[in-house]
Amino acid sequence: MDSLTFRNQQLAKRVELLQEELAASEAKGKKSKNKGDSPSRQGSQQTQSVFDEDLQKKIQENERLHIQFYEADEQHRQQEAQLKGRLEELEIDHEQHQARVDGLASKYMDTIERLQSDKARLELQVKSQTLEREAKDCRVRTEECQQQLRKCQSELNRQVKKSSSVIQEKVPFNDTKFSDYNSLNVPPHNRRHQLKARDVAGQALGFVQDLVAALLNFHSYTEQRVHIYPLDSSIEPISPLNQKFSQYLHENAAYVRPLEEGLVQLHQSITEDTVTVLETVGKLKNFADHFTSYTHFLQKILPYQLKSLEEECGTPLCTSSLTSKNQELQSDMKRITSVFDKLHSYISLLALPSVRQDSMPQSSSSAVFTQLAACLHSLHDAVKEMSTHYSQKASLEQELSTITQKLRTTNECLLASLGSLTSSTGKIATFFSNNLDFFTSSTGYSPRGGAGALNPLQAESMLGNKKKASDYMHAIRKPRPESVPYREALLNRRVLTSSTESREGLTQQVVASQEKIARLEQEKEHWLLEAQLGRVRLEKESQRIQDLERQLSSALGGGGCPALTSLEDGEVEERGAGKEAMLSTSLVGMLTTTPTNEEVGDEESREQLIKTHYMARVGELTTQLQVSDSKAVNFHAECRALAKRLAIAEKSRETLTEDVKLANQNITCLQDELATTKRSYKEQLSMMSDHLCSMNETLSKQREEIDTLKLGSKGNSKLLKKGR
Repeated sequence: MDSLTFRNQQLAKRVELLQEELAASEAKGKKSKNKGDSPSRQGSQQTQSVFDEDLQKKIQENERLHIQFYEADEQHRQQEAQLKGRLEELEIDHEQHQARVDGLASKYMDTIERLQSDKARLELQVKSQTLEREAKDCRVRTEECQQQLRKCQSELNRQVKKSSSVIQEKVPFNDTKFSDYNSLNVPPHNRRHQLKARDVAGQALGFVQDLVAALLNFHSYTEQRVHIYPLDSSIEPISPLNQKFSQYLHENAAYVRPLEEGLVQLHQSITEDTVTVLETVGKLKNFADHFTSYTHFLQKILPYQLKSLEEECGTPLCTSSLTSKNQELQSDMKRITSVFDKLHSYISLLALPSVRQDSMPQSSSSAVFTQLAACLHSLHDAVKEMSTHYSQKASLEQELSTITQKLRTTNECLLASLGSLTSSTGKIATFFSNNLDFFTSSTGYSPRGGAGALNPLQAESMLGNKKKASDYMHAIRKPRPESVPYREALLNRRVLTSSTESREGLTQQVVASQEKIARLEQEKEHWLLEAQLGRVRLEKESQRIQDLERQLSSALGGGGCPALTSLEDGEVEERGAGKEAMLSTSLVGMLTTTPTNEEVGDEESREQLIKTHYMARVGELTTQLQVSDSKAVNFHAECRALAKRLAIAEKSRETLTEDVKLANQNITCLQDELATTKRSYKEQLSMMSDHLCSMNETLSKQREEIDTLKLGSKGNSKLLKKGR
């Protein structure tokens, strides 16, 4: 129908087009009536005839299509009537089948509900059986535990009776009843407190080592600045006061290094098996003595520092800004010295109980630690302020036109050392404040079975006795080495004697070789110096010979032979001159000569060369010493870092070992649980398999019933169709 409608529309458009063309041709024909027959008229008639034929064909085709459309419409109506009848039959069949299906579904739902109730009842039976078995196992284990408990109680009662009888027979008194007797017992040892104390001491040692390195650099660069400070060549390079000040600064290592050594000894004295309190830490007194020496050193150099800054202010090139900065630095140095004096007082107070036990009560130590923490913060603030003022002073000196590169480099090094000093003091102050609770807390040592404080010295002696007893037990349990036969021992003794003699001979040879090497080194230095002096003499002799040759050439030009003889005699005499009077042979004869003014000049040049050589040598050795010192500081820092890493690795290893142990325990527990679970699952699976067998039988019976009902329904449907 769609194709037919489309075709009709197309034909209608074609007919309209042909009608328009026909109307146009008729209009043209009317216009050309009076012109008579012409070729155009004939052409239009031919075109008209073609259009008429085409129109006739299209009309016939349209009639044919209408006939086909009518036939198709009739056929469609017949098929539609047949399909409607078929649909009504199918709907009736569907209603009948739906009624049967509803009946079967209700029947099956009842069956499913009954089966589900059977399943729930069976599950409850399985659970009850499982719970009954578990209850039986629990009753069995309970009986076993009760039997073990009765055995343990009987054993404990027997041991209590035995111990009571032994105590009544063997122990004449209770040593924990009286405090005097109880103080002799080994006290309970607080290992956690000891480990914390050792850790804190190790951290403090690292910070103090950084502080010592910063102080050494600060004093060294201050000494260099004292030597090179004058900015004007007209000023005396170094005054007697600054010379004395430089000498004192050169001795700073003798006062700074012992601080580190004292703290190292203090850290080594704190172990896991010691009691660490103020009364037992004897090495704290040594550290306090070293700190006292350094404080006295600072007090000794303070007047020279102040006077040196005053001399800087008195120089012509010192501006008013530099003068104000020098005055600020003077106040900063006074403040730092006073802070160090306070620190010395507090540290001496803390070290006093290790010398006299009753010198300071334990309640006062907390206040001393608190004041010490505040004093460390004051030291950090003072050093930070001095670093700021010195940086401003160095910036002002950079603007001067007469400043040298050496002074600029020294100022940069000095500022770097002040920066490290500020950092180290800040770390120490922060560390002490963070651990202030640990320092002020009680150690927790008390007598066993009683109350009150315990004398730390007695606890220390008890721990010493305990360690001796442990060492003695290890010694007696150690297996004895096998004895050596007598003849073999004699042979070994002869070999040892001969080897000892040969070793002594080799030692003597080594000593002799070392002495010879030292002597040869000295001779080498001597001959190097002599070679240098000979080179200088050779240059002078070459210069003198050139002068003599010029004089000789001028004399030959003048024609005087006696002058040549006198010059040769003078040359021979000059070549034979030395340090002492000696004989000289010339053409005239033998004569005695004495040193002349030229020889005196040679002696002075020789002394100057020797002085120059030794000054250069001293400079080289100083450079090597500084390089070695810097390398030693770097190696020391690396060793400290490696030691810290090693300690961290040890701690991590212990932690990992504990984790492995816990993991093994967890694995064992999980394996036990897995075995128990497997066993319970096997039992449940066996029960479920029996239940499934019974359920399969029930389902097979139900399937047979369903198949029988389906066959019956199919037979009924066929009978109904036949009846229709």
